[in-house]
Amino acid sequence: MTMADYFSVHTTLVHIPLGRGGYDLSWIEAVGTAFCLPCIWLASRERIENFPFGVVNASCFAVIFFQIQLYASLLLQIYFVAANIYGWCCWGPGASQASDSLHVRWMLARPRAIAGMTCAAAIAIMTWRIDALFREISAMMVHLGAPSPGAIPSDPYPFWDSAILVLQVAAMILMARKFVESWILWTFTYALGAIIYFEQGVLVMALENIVLTMISLGGLMNWMAAAKSSAMPAEALPKVVI
Repeated sequence: MTMADYFSVHTTLVHIPLGRGGYDLSWIEAVGTAFCLPCIWLASRERIENFPFGVVNASCFAVIFFQIQLYASLLLQIYFVAANIYGWCCWGPGASQASDSLHVRWMLARPRAIAGMTCAAAIAIMTWRIDALFREISAMMVHLGAPSPGAIPSDPYPFWDSAILVLQVAAMILMARKFVESWILWTFTYALGAIIYFEQGVLVMALENIVLTMISLGGLMNWMAAAKSSAMPAEALPKVVI
């Protein structure tokens, strides 16, 4: 078996007696899953160690989504690689004095409303353009030597796939800036992802998303408590550009 075989969703690590006929867990899905769970758990505990786990997890899942043709999810994982590095810098010892003062908190009403309207507009645009966008990205990746996904059909869930992409982009930014709302978005998108992955036949990732939904609920409660304990008057909260 060549090194490239380990990156294929068709190279089985273990057969799991799950569902009709069982499920063949690939090497790359196993590695991605193994790094994803501690990533989210550490983030829910406000631990900086979540970010290196996130880089490996996102890299593995990007390869998986390219092969099973979930277009927006592919773009999301590419973004997550960069976003985890950004969050690592925001939380790390090399951060600026402004970033060092970050504490867990809720967004103010005006920024929350702006963020909501921005997400709604982005979801609408992605739903409209997702197939054409992926065709362009697919052609570029094949040109760079990636395995061809073959014929490119329309995304089976353009709206929901786009919603996961946009809302998890927003969640990652908000988490890096330590806003409680990030965990509301994580919880919703992981629950939605569990449904979509089950429908696509990626059963282990569907089960993983159910677990991540539970972890995210715990993260939401932890961060709500942290925000309450460090509550400041609204006028004293630092102004953060999102």
